[in-house]
Amino acid sequence: MKSKKGTSKFQKFFAASVIPVGLVIAIIVFLKVMGNPANFMGNNPANGPLPGNFLGIIYKGGFIVPVLMTLLITVITFSIERFFTIRQAGGKGSAVTFVANLKKHLAENNIKAAMAECDRFQGSVGSVAKAALEKYALLENDTTMTKEQKILDIQKNLEEATSLELPSLEQNLNVIATISSLATLLGLLGTVLGMIRAFAAMANAGAPDSVALASGISEALINTAFGIGSAALAIISYAFYTAKIDKITFAIDEAGYSIAQTFAARH
Repeated sequence: MKSKKGTSKFQKFFAASVIPVGLVIAIIVFLKVMGNPANFMGNNPANGPLPGNFLGIIYKGGFIVPVLMTLLITVITFSIERFFTIRQAGGKGSAVTFVANLKKHLAENNIKAAMAECDRFQGSVGSVAKAALEKYALLENDTTMTKEQKILDIQKNLEEATSLELPSLEQNLNVIATISSLATLLGLLGTVLGMIRAFAAMANAGAPDSVALASGISEALINTAFGIGSAALAIISYAFYTAKIDKITFAIDEAGYSIAQTFAARH
């Protein structure tokens, strides 16, 4: 099988750089775009936002907003990256049709046609199936091993090929799963901090500071919205791609089982 070290190094570099780059982008957008003086009364970010100015309202969410923005950028980036990676791993066409064609060629004992089908389909399923077929062809004329040893060797080859494919499919999904919980907790933290500010304003002597009170409530609501939104997107993304990987894994298992069973029946 083709080595994936180069691709793996790039994926690790990409995964490690997404969060720092996302944080820098989030801080720049938070300070320069949302914190633009034109968004606030008196052209001063210390004042309240202009009526209906959504960017100014978000800015008043406080320092947790860029952190939540970073998590949102990370989820979106990894979701897009997983989309293309898993789409490529899924092969060209229907996995169900591929497995059916593979079984047909195996039933006809046409190993070359089965390999050609793997080359046509490509993807993780095609790569694993072709690796098993190559071992199948190699063991057909081997007289030094028993039938049981040959079947075990094919199954071992299938397991090794599968273990090389699956980690690349699942990469970065653990980050998305973590963000689904972390974003909610950070949103709640922002809510608590905002409410502390709001109640501190109400505790002032005399009439409560309406600006401080409004700013505290705004911070609480903005962080809650960002946290829930980011967590919801992360949960949907994780569930969607996990289901896609399960389908690929099932197709790999089905193809591998067919190859092993055909060898056991014919040799």
